[in-house]
Amino acid sequence: MSQPMKFTKIATKSGLHPRNQHKGNYDLQALTAVVPELKQWLVKTPKGTDSIDFSSPQAVKLLNKALLAHHYGVLQWDIPEGYLCPPIPGRADYIHRVAELLQLENIGSDSTVKVLDIGTGANIVYPMIGVTEYQWQFTASDIDPVSIECASTIANSNSVLSGNIEPRLQANPKFMFKNIIRENEYYHVTVCNPPFHKSLEEASKGTQRKLDNLSANQQKRGAKTHANKQTSKSSPALNFGGQKAELWCPGGEAAFLKNMAHESQFYAEQVAWFTSLVSKKENVRWMRKCLEKAGAKEARVIEMSQGQKKSRFVAWTFN
Repeated sequence: MSQPMKFTKIATKSGLHPRNQHKGNYDLQALTAVVPELKQWLVKTPKGTDSIDFSSPQAVKLLNKALLAHHYGVLQWDIPEGYLCPPIPGRADYIHRVAELLQLENIGSDSTVKVLDIGTGANIVYPMIGVTEYQWQFTASDIDPVSIECASTIANSNSVLSGNIEPRLQANPKFMFKNIIRENEYYHVTVCNPPFHKSLEEASKGTQRKLDNLSANQQKRGAKTHANKQTSKSSPALNFGGQKAELWCPGGEAAFLKNMAHESQFYAEQVAWFTSLVSKKENVRWMRKCLEKAGAKEARVIEMSQGQKKSRFVAWTFN
């Protein structure tokens, strides 16, 4: 009779990981020095200090570009209009927590660690941070050809990334590992940020809520913004970005996690640890049941905290 799966919840100290370069306020002087175009998107807070107009997609994109250049040496970075532009500090925290997991398990040395990023997106954020911070080797997969083309351009245009990232197109969206993990390949860990919503309609409503909250917060702080020029109730997706595969899938996050847990069992000998972000707290219990059914030996929930935002990822192994 098989042993029951070991399941552990790991709470972390409030705030970003100690190795995260984005602790504290943004150094806007340094960021505008590397990307001067960002200056036009600075706004004043009621206290008279500079901030970014986060309601503007152009401002967020330029901020990301500046953060990547200043902190990681990625000087050539761009994504197509309408594609997901993720917040760098939170994405970096996931990578640092995964690195902590590998170090705790004494898995690989940094330069030998091989990572599979499921759904890397056009922004290719996890590979960029993993390569520049830990010298990891990445396979970056996605079901969108445009994302893969963009990821390839970024990977090949920056000397700090060169030779360390291999984008691969997943031709069959039903699978996550099949067709990507090749025979005789071995990965120390996988990372993933699953689609959150169940439909385009749900994704659009979620984006509109973000816009409304941003607008309310800006008004509360009394900061002048460019929001009146850049936001529109009729096209919320344009403000935060994100294509279908990045924002939603049939069944939403719960279905995606179920499929990932099921498929992972067939690659138990080729992956040391699987991990995935879980946005909805209620899906942790669901994921636990799916992993037990798949026969995982151990699973851990690593909680993260960034200001008011609480997040987490699940890590599991069959070994």
